[in-house]
Amino acid sequence: MRIIIAPDSFKECLSAREVAISIRKGFESELPAAKVDIFPMADGGEGTMDALVYSTKGRKVEVRSTGPHGKETNSCYGVLGDEQTVVIEVANVAGLQMVIERNPLITTSYGLGEQINHALNEGYRKFIIGLGGSATNDGGMGMLQALGGIFLDKKGTMVPPNGGGLEQIHSIDLSGINPILTECELIVASDVDNVLCGPTGASHVFGPQKGATPEDVVRLDFGLKHYADLLERTLGGSMQNEAGAGAAGGLGFAFLVLGAQIQSGAKIVAEAMDLEHQIKSADWVVTGEGKSDFQSLYGKVPIYVAKIAERYNAKPLLISGSLGRGYEQLYDYFISCQSITNGPMSLQDAINNGKQLLINTSRDVARLIKLIK
Repeated sequence: MRIIIAPDSFKECLSAREVAISIRKGFESELPAAKVDIFPMADGGEGTMDALVYSTKGRKVEVRSTGPHGKETNSCYGVLGDEQTVVIEVANVAGLQMVIERNPLITTSYGLGEQINHALNEGYRKFIIGLGGSATNDGGMGMLQALGGIFLDKKGTMVPPNGGGLEQIHSIDLSGINPILTECELIVASDVDNVLCGPTGASHVFGPQKGATPEDVVRLDFGLKHYADLLERTLGGSMQNEAGAGAAGGLGFAFLVLGAQIQSGAKIVAEAMDLEHQIKSADWVVTGEGKSDFQSLYGKVPIYVAKIAERYNAKPLLISGSLGRGYEQLYDYFISCQSITNGPMSLQDAINNGKQLLINTSRDVARLIKLIK
């Protein structure tokens, strides 16, 4: 029997690798003769770099870069096992978990541009950028400034590289953008298809979770629209209404300006680790995430993995931290949907005991498989 374990992380509890290892431990305790292989997954958000580096036997490069509040901090990017592809995770350089005071008017994506420049100087020309988990709403202006773009106010002064600076832009000059980028392949991993502005745009949908008040949301949305209109007039073309432009506070738009392709984060990660080839010979496929509900249907890791399993007649199972509203719809994709909670408990208790709860639930599932194999 061959079992593939390919879960996402349990956010604020366990990394995707920790989830996969815990599930494997539970399965191997009951099915010692089975071949159990783990492939930690991600969808472009937190954990994408770790999943790709681990699965491809790559490595990390430590760098100093500007954090979301404009202060220099320790960070890193990954180099995949092919030694040609760099993976940069926005959550690692401008992530929400990096800020104490959430305020997208003052946070910046500048450090992302610094990391790209560092990798370019090291000779890398292929990039995977994971957009999830950002603390920013600057439309990627900070990143573009770090790459050599110039954004001036009416006085001819460089505007601050943050969400609050967008409305101050009077003129834009991108002629100084690092020319090496024209030689590069830029692939953006995202599970978000929002446009840049308006009711379904970056500010209205994601601004509040980054600390924006209702007044801030209006101001940020105005700033993004002003910035995008100026950029499009400068460059020609129309990118702000493309799907994914609003990802990561508008970083999706900035990457479209640079000629990047926005793709499904789960698809990018799965292809990088050749997951489909691995699942071809599997009998069972186990996946999961922190919380599974109706939203899991929209580009999340478990559904992507389940669809691959279906193509090769492997039997898919879901083991998640919890099951929420509308999870019954997931029965169309999984033989069984399991929550690791074994009784009433607080979220903090579930997080504190997450690893053991996951092992126990996986063991229970493996005992059922043992009876029907």
